[in-house]
Amino acid sequence: MRIYGINPVTEALRAKRVTALRVSPRADERLAAILRSAEQQGIPVRRAKAHELDRFANGGAHQGVVADVHDAVGYSVEDLVSGAAGVPLLVVLDQIEDPHNVGAILRTVDAAGGDGVIRQSRHAAPLDGAAAKVSAGAVSHVKIAEVVNVARALEILKDAGVWTVGLTGDAPQAYDAIDLTGPTAIVVGAEGTGLRRLVRERCDWLASIPMHGHVQSLNVSVATGIALFEALRQRRSKRVQ
Repeated sequence: MRIYGINPVTEALRAKRVTALRVSPRADERLAAILRSAEQQGIPVRRAKAHELDRFANGGAHQGVVADVHDAVGYSVEDLVSGAAGVPLLVVLDQIEDPHNVGAILRTVDAAGGDGVIRQSRHAAPLDGAAAKVSAGAVSHVKIAEVVNVARALEILKDAGVWTVGLTGDAPQAYDAIDLTGPTAIVVGAEGTGLRRLVRERCDWLASIPMHGHVQSLNVSVATGIALFEALRQRRSKRVQ
């Protein structure tokens, strides 16, 4: 797998996933820090001209550095639940294929201290390139479980005691009216199509985010962030009581 950009490569180095680096000859302070880290880990480094880096990054904004990395560790749904730091808080992606949305969701899950992401192995954005760049390196830290069938994954979550909350614009119940203090998985679907029928039917609750302006929908990564931080708010309030 190949990633590019200062933050993604820095975080991949921290996660000990980098196997090789290509760096611009004109190294600024941030690239110098990357080179020091690579040297400490014994990672081979090759100087590459701008047009070479452009090619390795497929035209992406590489900021002077491209890295080859190990594939991420594979997790099961059960691994994410049992490995949760506290009360499980997960996100399930139902056929989200836009790498920018996937990257932004990974960044938000990391920021919220989420315990992982579950997504279908087919009809899913690759985790290198644009997704890694948009995630600002979170792709190297967030645990991801790849599944064949999202609806079946929801059943596994239920068997493990995790409540599933599907976000959909037509749900009569608001997201902040649902108790998110217990083991919870936020389920989100692709923009435009939303959650598929079988996935909707498997969710314990369906919830909407009320819109008060002229636009009647939110970007899926923004909606995911709103739900995750509402869960954190409820959990902090519960601890204070």
